[in-house]
Amino acid sequence: MREAATDDTQLRRLDRQGSLGELAYEALKDTMIRGAFPPGEKLTVRRVAGDLGVSTTPARDAITRLISEGALVNLGPKTVVVPVLTRATLDEVTKMRLALEGLAAQEAVANVGEAAAAEFEAIQVEINAAMDRADYQCVLARNKDFHFLLYGLSKMPRLVAVIETLWLRVGPSLNGLYPEYAINRLGVSNHQWAIRGLHDRDGATVRAAIENDIRDGYRRLTKSLGFDRADDVPG
Repeated sequence: MREAATDDTQLRRLDRQGSLGELAYEALKDTMIRGAFPPGEKLTVRRVAGDLGVSTTPARDAITRLISEGALVNLGPKTVVVPVLTRATLDEVTKMRLALEGLAAQEAVANVGEAAAAEFEAIQVEINAAMDRADYQCVLARNKDFHFLLYGLSKMPRLVAVIETLWLRVGPSLNGLYPEYAINRLGVSNHQWAIRGLHDRDGATVRAAIENDIRDGYRRLTKSLGFDRADDVPG
């Protein structure tokens, strides 16, 4: 049985500045990246519009755009779902994540000051606390914040945009990491490794920590999704 929704599972209502279509797209995209919608979840225009507090037009535009990007699948009239991750997609996305997120992590080190390093530590404290109380949606949301704060510091916006498209494909399936990930704390170990590298200004260490985080996630996902060769990590 799914746990009751928390703030991290909900689409957040939009302010009215800027293009509502673009704002709706960004909000829905962020929700998918942080794994709030599991694979197979059905999304309707009415539901998205109601959650965001907008009319059906920007909600429909956001859904249509995500369908065109492969992040959502149209199965028929008024039937749009979050796709289930296939083995081929997981393998391809993992290979790309290792290369691109590793690069972003390494490039970020040159732009990390003490304030930013402290922010990573604060996020990790929130992640640990959420794990302790079994609030896995909060864990997923803060995990996304940790990674994209790091990648944003690379000062390579085109690279970060590509990484976002990869997380759109794998994000919903990250639900499958829990509760095992909360028990063995593999993600915690990798994040702490990355934080130590940030304090030391050691780009190679930060890159290795992020790559290891991706590989650990891949192993767990292959098991949770019922794939064979769970230890055969791409790349």
